[in-house]
Amino acid sequence: MNSIGVYIHIPFCKQKCPYCDFFSGSGSEIEYDRYVQATIQKIDYWAQLCDKQVSSIYFGGGTPSVIGTDRLCMLLDKIKSAFSVNDNAEITCEMNPESAKKIDFFKVKSHGFNRISFGLQSAIERELNALGRIHTAQDAKSAVERAKEAGFINISLDLMLGIPFQTEESLKKSIGFCAECRVTHVSSYLLKIEKGTPFYSNKEKLQFPDDDEQARLYMLTVDELERYGYCQYEISNFAQKGFEGRHNINYWKCGEYIGIGPSAHSFFDGKRFYYGRSMQDYYGRKIIDDGTGGDSEEYIMLALRLKEGLVFREYESRYGAPIPPESMEKIKNFAKHGFMEVDKNHAGFTKEGFLVSNSIISDLI
Repeated sequence: MNSIGVYIHIPFCKQKCPYCDFFSGSGSEIEYDRYVQATIQKIDYWAQLCDKQVSSIYFGGGTPSVIGTDRLCMLLDKIKSAFSVNDNAEITCEMNPESAKKIDFFKVKSHGFNRISFGLQSAIERELNALGRIHTAQDAKSAVERAKEAGFINISLDLMLGIPFQTEESLKKSIGFCAECRVTHVSSYLLKIEKGTPFYSNKEKLQFPDDDEQARLYMLTVDELERYGYCQYEISNFAQKGFEGRHNINYWKCGEYIGIGPSAHSFFDGKRFYYGRSMQDYYGRKIIDDGTGGDSEEYIMLALRLKEGLVFREYESRYGAPIPPESMEKIKNFAKHGFMEVDKNHAGFTKEGFLVSNSIISDLI
């Protein structure tokens, strides 16, 4: 039986961050209940169509923790009863350190959650304020400690790079903070200023690091996290050995997944599709076709996000042919210039290559 991932989008936040482009907004207890009931129905619908075993479940947002312990457990219980879920499935819930104060970690663990991802973003108060975050670094530390007390081992912290007021020294402090919390995983993303956000409207007034400084911050992050024992396995993700995020690796390996929630994307039975970006679309079951997926070019593009990159035998097994010769020639050329590593088994980016990966990938495919 082939495996599949399940993603549940929780589109609620206590307060929208000024840089966020994800579909999310505030909600009431009544809206939370309505959303959970609608999502339970959709879980049933997709489970009837899916005969594959679920290997990972991911609750993202928005801020899943704002709907509270009982609703999170109710949704997970439904997934586990409707789908065939692997006994060793990775089951993640994103949480904001502030709303996590009301989460019963013992209960969510007893219902099957085994991985928590906290949105730290920075351990520096001035930077957190600039990002519009409603938590402190101490809130994050306390949330991690409470999760550990309940028996959680697999805990991730998010960091943002290229944010207002960030310097190499302040970033080192934030990375050191993650290490002091003794978490097993760190996600570290360069801030992308999206149209339609307050950050985009005020980008001329805010003090963002320029492109060169962003590159230095990224390189520093890779070096510092590896110094603390977090090995890079994907362009923006670092983990202690054995704690790599399996749900996201499935995305980059061109694996199948079902996304449930407004704006949630799916790749299922060779097709890509997603729910419309509004509550009305979601409740009205509006699903938008996004074409077929899983061809060789898409596979190359996604696999190269991973540190191991393209594993040649996996590509050949999937497509019945080796990497096209013209692509291999380009890969070898990029390797000569220090942007890629290549041997008889695989080809992947160096840390310098990750900085210009988009342009290299577009050239390769």
